[in-house]
Amino acid sequence: MPLYFDPVPLLGDARELFKGRWADRTWLNVPGPFYGADTDNCGTGRIHAPGLVLYEGEHFTEYVYRQPRTTDELRHMLAAAEEDPFSGYGCDGDEHWTVASVREWWSERGRIREYLADRRDVWEDDDATSGQGTAAAARDYVAYLDGELSTHLRIYLFWLDARRAPTPGDRLPRL
Repeated sequence: MPLYFDPVPLLGDARELFKGRWADRTWLNVPGPFYGADTDNCGTGRIHAPGLVLYEGEHFTEYVYRQPRTTDELRHMLAAAEEDPFSGYGCDGDEHWTVASVREWWSERGRIREYLADRRDVWEDDDATSGQGTAAAARDYVAYLDGELSTHLRIYLFWLDARRAPTPGDRLPRL
């Protein structure tokens, strides 16, 4: 199994579902091909992609906190994009992220951790009525920030620079 899963070539005609604009993306999106921009506020993203999507702000705009790493996760991302009435998800992040911008995003991850901590009560209240598990997903995002995300981003940096998946013998760039 390759170290980097490149989901974009697998999209085919489904790429048309992703009309989100890079300039409108939410700052909380994890670097990678997919992102939430001007998405709906209906709370459908977590229903279809609970391990990939979270909500921002009072209007619950959706963003991608974990990039798909399998075809199954890609199907979940497609379902979230398909159910978004605003067509606010994008899949062209690879065309915009650079090694420098990923490093900059990583250097500001404390801001994300702070945001997630500040929203805890709101998500717990929402979970009591919606049952979507948003508070648990926020805790998952923090664990991801503190754990395996650094390795995933180093692999993504290699992919951005070389446009190929690294092999076990390749040296990964620093974050």
